[in-house]
Amino acid sequence: MVLFRSLIYWLGFVLITPVYAILSLMALPFPRVPRYRFVTGWCKIMVFLLRVVCGLHYKVIGRENILKQPAMLMSKHQSAWETMALTQFFPPLVYVLKRELFKIPFFGWGLRVVSPIAIDRSNRAEAQRLLMEQGHERLRDGFWIGIFPEGTRVAPGKRAQYKQGGARLAISLGVPIVPVALNSGEYWPKNSLKKYPGTITVSIGPAIQTAGRSADEITREVENWIETELARIGGTGPCYPRA
Repeated sequence: MVLFRSLIYWLGFVLITPVYAILSLMALPFPRVPRYRFVTGWCKIMVFLLRVVCGLHYKVIGRENILKQPAMLMSKHQSAWETMALTQFFPPLVYVLKRELFKIPFFGWGLRVVSPIAIDRSNRAEAQRLLMEQGHERLRDGFWIGIFPEGTRVAPGKRAQYKQGGARLAISLGVPIVPVALNSGEYWPKNSLKKYPGTITVSIGPAIQTAGRSADEITREVENWIETELARIGGTGPCYPRA
């Protein structure tokens, strides 16, 4: 039954995404925030399908920690779910991502329209320049900046090295960091067709100030909060590794 419902979801994804991508290109003449609100309607549809077709719900703890002014979001990354769902309860949000994602047919088109900060990881000097330049632009436009500090999806029960690039960017931009822990990979595993029913927990932590602090100190505080909170909220889903 899980596989059958998951295949229905993917059918909806395949049918809806090309149409939405083409419509998104028509939004290019408009300012960034209206474009964002239109394109992330696709995220809302996908999260809705996950709920009604796959029985995959979510709950959010700590909404009061979302700042009124643009800031940086640093989140655990276990699944593709959070790339869509975080746009549903955070203010306008752009991710720092690999430029290669623009090459994905249809999905990449819509992605380009929401003005993410896309970098070429093979050219570190150019990537750093773009991070600073586009980071300032997005903040001026009222966007939050979203970063997955481990740099990739990490399976439940595991952790990767937290990179300092996000903290350095936050220091340079003069913005605080709001940490986010979540257990999405316990219901939607990496590289899996299956989406399991249940309730993903998202926990939003208090803002971490960056002024006058080192990137190493900030990164360690972000990591400690996320991993400690994940130990509290995680371990409940069907895909969590058990001994």
